[in-house]
Amino acid sequence: MTVTDIRGLRLSGASPEGLAAYERAVHQLSLYVGDPVATVEQALARDPDFVMAHVLKAWMQLLGTEPAGYAVARRVLEASMRLPVTGREQRHLIAIAHLVDGRWHMASRVLEDLSIEYPRDLLALQVGHQLDFFRGDARMLRDRIVRALPAWSPEVPGYHAVLGMRAFGLEESGDYAQAERYGRQAVEIEPRDSWAQHAVAHVLEMQGRQREGIAWMRGNTEGWSCESFFAVHNWWHLALYHLELGEIDVALALFDGPIYGGRSRVTLDMVDASAMLWRLSLYGVDVGDRWEALADAWEPLADARLYAFNDAHAMMAFAGAGRREAAERLLAAQAETMRGSGDNAAFTREVGHPVALALQAFGERKYAEAVRQLRGVRNVAQRFGGSHAQRDVLDLTLIEAALRAGTPALARALSAERAALRPTSPLARLFVERAAALKRAA
Repeated sequence: MTVTDIRGLRLSGASPEGLAAYERAVHQLSLYVGDPVATVEQALARDPDFVMAHVLKAWMQLLGTEPAGYAVARRVLEASMRLPVTGREQRHLIAIAHLVDGRWHMASRVLEDLSIEYPRDLLALQVGHQLDFFRGDARMLRDRIVRALPAWSPEVPGYHAVLGMRAFGLEESGDYAQAERYGRQAVEIEPRDSWAQHAVAHVLEMQGRQREGIAWMRGNTEGWSCESFFAVHNWWHLALYHLELGEIDVALALFDGPIYGGRSRVTLDMVDASAMLWRLSLYGVDVGDRWEALADAWEPLADARLYAFNDAHAMMAFAGAGRREAAERLLAAQAETMRGSGDNAAFTREVGHPVALALQAFGERKYAEAVRQLRGVRNVAQRFGGSHAQRDVLDLTLIEAALRAGTPALARALSAERAALRPTSPLARLFVERAAALKRAA
């Protein structure tokens, strides 16, 4: 019996009962809600030879950038290799093998070719889109999705997710008007689409429309936060708006509440927690002992050597908490990574290692050294992944380091640059005022 998914793609080893659980898992992933891993386990319990259920399980383990997840994905891959597969399914397995072995770019390319031939493979589109994000490839964030879009329509299940990915790709490419339009359309179709909600949040952040951003996020809190494994990141976006407006108490309350009140040990949640606490510290906020719990969470990952972008956020916690030994472990692990040949070696060499050194220097009040390291990488920082909004922390750190290093000309130039990009930003105006005061005092 030939079994196909709801978008007409043939599936190997699936029964109608296993298919139902698999479709629920794909739907959960498209919304970033629930527990797709647990749901796909139900499919595998019913159909142990269900290839795409194995594939979904492996991708979910890999996209979390957790060391333990890689071990699970490797076992899933080995189990799947003995099963009869279609050509499409085989490509998924090849891409998984590339990523398990650290070949991020090859995994992305395999999925790119798969999506060209099978544009309605929603899982391939979503995973490829995430790999584009992890690699900082704004063009592919946009183009991977636009290539597939003609094959989709409102009648095809998952259309909202494609619109949401289209929105984020457009935003990262600087096409804010179209990005906002597609993102709002996706949320109108499916209010629980956390990725689409976040795509519009990025637009409003990049355009300095903080009050609109707060209204956008607060107006659909139930939709994007309820049972969502992406909720922390969206709460982080809300806190960013308040922080930019100087509403420190609100930002701090969000950190202590939905961002890190639960002391999550999920790596991607810890990234958001580090990023927010570092920004608060740059503002001069006394964060008390908050760094300690976060540094405790990061310490087991100090030498994970999986992803340079995560390393940067671990270093924020170590620098904030004064954990010199953990910081040195991280730097030693990066040195080992850079001697390797995987793609993370390049991510680390080109951006991640200088950033880690800069953050360590900043934490040790060696502001001139932080400036030196950051100036060398700020224009190529996309090479170690993340979004424009996430990487903005490097510009903020550079400006603050220039101010604290007592370099009035550089501080004035960097502050003027930020004010031109964000003319309505209270924080940008504050930087300009501080740079002017530094010049007067010189």
